[in-house]
Amino acid sequence: MIKLSHVSKIYDGEYALRDINLEIRDGETLAIIGGSGSGKSTLLQLLVGLIRPDEGEIYIGGQEITHLSEKEMDKVRLNMGMVFQYSALFDSMSVGENVAFGLREHRHLPEAEIQRIVRQKLDLVGLPGVEAKMPGELSGGMKKRVSLARAIAIEPEIIFYDEPSSGLDPLTTTKIDELIVDMQKKLGVTSVVVTHDMASACRIADRIAMVYEGELIAVDTVKKFQQIEDERVQAFFRTLHTDKGEKEELRA
Repeated sequence: MIKLSHVSKIYDGEYALRDINLEIRDGETLAIIGGSGSGKSTLLQLLVGLIRPDEGEIYIGGQEITHLSEKEMDKVRLNMGMVFQYSALFDSMSVGENVAFGLREHRHLPEAEIQRIVRQKLDLVGLPGVEAKMPGELSGGMKKRVSLARAIAIEPEIIFYDEPSSGLDPLTTTKIDELIVDMQKKLGVTSVVVTHDMASACRIADRIAMVYEGELIAVDTVKKFQQIEDERVQAFFRTLHTDKGEKEELRA
């Protein structure tokens, strides 16, 4: 379980996040939503240990990580996978080399085993046989899939997604959402998805948490979240651009 207890982050005397209390359950998918500048990206950076809170504590798997050294934090990150907003593939490396990067850095496996894992993970994300391709030959959706294959190659317990639908057309976004759900079911991982896309959050999440002006204002299941009367939550739901059929499905 991931737990944040009274976590705050301050920049130049101003709260970017204020008194965040949140528990993320093992094996669930939590979508963290919010508009630009809401603090959701700061929250993600805190969870992966890229920055430290100015107040409060963060626990991952029962271990308090707030005061760990960078070397100690690196060990914690071995159980984390990260899918970056714009995929963050190494352009000079082939797809296979990108997927193998974490394995070579941290797992010290025989090369034959690395290649087996690379093939397996690419198959899992629906990209068999693309090991030799370069990132420049891939579409945006394919790059997201390779980024996910790289994230799951080290078999993490937690996967963090930073704006997975950013820069993608609606059809590709839906396919990536389906892939996130599929990975959670097949691997049993805990998934934390930071997004501004309400439709995407409703498709993939077990629960939704909303950050507004640095405060966590709501956390609930998708169905109950839509019933929250807070105008700030409802305003975000009004940005939900879906067809009538999908709206009915979300309400079910």
